[in-house]
Amino acid sequence: MDKESFSPLHSAILSCQICAAALPLSSKPILQAHPDARLLIVGQAPGRKAHDAGRPFDDASGDRLREWLGLNKSDFYDAKHVAIVPMGFCFPGNSFFKSGAKKDMISGDLPPRPECAATWHERLLSQLTQIELTIVLGSHAQAYYMNHSSTVTEQVKRWAYWLEQGKLALPHPSPRNNRWLKQNPWFEVEVLPILKDKISSLLNVTNRGVV
Repeated sequence: MDKESFSPLHSAILSCQICAAALPLSSKPILQAHPDARLLIVGQAPGRKAHDAGRPFDDASGDRLREWLGLNKSDFYDAKHVAIVPMGFCFPGNSFFKSGAKKDMISGDLPPRPECAATWHERLLSQLTQIELTIVLGSHAQAYYMNHSSTVTEQVKRWAYWLEQGKLALPHPSPRNNRWLKQNPWFEVEVLPILKDKISSLLNVTNRGVV
């Protein structure tokens, strides 16, 4: 079988309807990829704001992630630098509190649909041959790509080991993880400076600032 080429594959993903019937909104795959990208970010799934905007991490989570990486929006959304491939390409819908004072209020987003990774990831990542560092965000992506049953905290603490493998586990940058960040101050002290230095060297974006 001839090797699949990037452009038709990318177009096929953007028009994917595999799980459309299970989605609360229209099917709208959101990702960012180019064969020249050197940094890969594997996230969970677009939130509602990213769905409405039509691009990944165009929300408060994205603001925090760009701060962590030391990237401004221009560099972050340059597909020739940064590939963003979520576990689920479409907004999966909201989850709700089932009891207590917050019953029926939104508690977060549903997990990523499993069809995306199973159908597209291996094919897409085989086209991204220049990737030198993969950032793996949150529990769903880490369970899939790190082959361990460890918690997010345990994975993040193993940053030195994973960096040698060309990967780095990070907590999801959602504001809902503010409590985790307060409970784990070592993350900002130990991990983020190393991460920013790595990104700066990899993408040659030193001192451009975060906007």
